[in-house]
Amino acid sequence: MNILEGGNTVLIIVLIVVALLVIVVGWYISTSNKLNRYVVKMDEAESGIDVALTKRYDLLTKALAAVKGYAKHESETLAKIVEMRNPGKNASMQEKQEFANQQSRALESLNVVVEQYPTLKADTQFSALQANIADVEEQLQAARRLYNSNVSTYNQAIVTFPTSFVANRKGMSKRAFFEAEAAKRQDVKMEF
Repeated sequence: MNILEGGNTVLIIVLIVVALLVIVVGWYISTSNKLNRYVVKMDEAESGIDVALTKRYDLLTKALAAVKGYAKHESETLAKIVEMRNPGKNASMQEKQEFANQQSRALESLNVVVEQYPTLKADTQFSALQANIADVEEQLQAARRLYNSNVSTYNQAIVTFPTSFVANRKGMSKRAFFEAEAAKRQDVKMEF
C-alpha cells in the first residue's frame, strides 16, 4: 500500500506540474496574441490617418481648383457685363446696335447657364469648400485620436507586469504618438 501511495503522490505532482506548465504556456500564447492584436490595431489606425490625409489632399485640391475656376469665370462674366453697359457716349447708332446685340447674346448664354446650373454661384462654392474642409479635418482628427488611443493601450500593456515579460521576449518597444510634422501631412495651402 505504501508503494501505491508513493505512485499516487508522484502522479499528482506530475499532473500539477503539467497543469501549471499548460497554464503558463496558455497565458504566454494568449498574452502574445493580445499584443499582436494591439499592433494590428495600431497599423490599421495609422492606415486610417493615411487614408484621411489622402482624402483631404485630393478633395481639397480639387475643390479649391473648382472654386478658383468658378470665381474666375464669375469675375470675367461680371466684367463683361459692366463693360457692355457702357458702350460710350460717342458711339454711333451701328455701334450701339452691335452693343445691344452683344448684350442679348450674352444674356441668352447666361440664361442657358443659369437654367442648366441654377445654383452655380461662387459664394455657394466657397461655402461648400468650407464645409468640405471642416468635414475632412474632423475625419482626420478622428483618425489621429483613434491611432493615439491604440498606441496608448499598447504602450500601457507592454510596460505593465506580467505582460511586459512577454513584450520584452518578443522585442516589442513603445510606439510614438502621432505628431503632425512631416511635409506630406501639412494642411493644403489656400490661395485665392
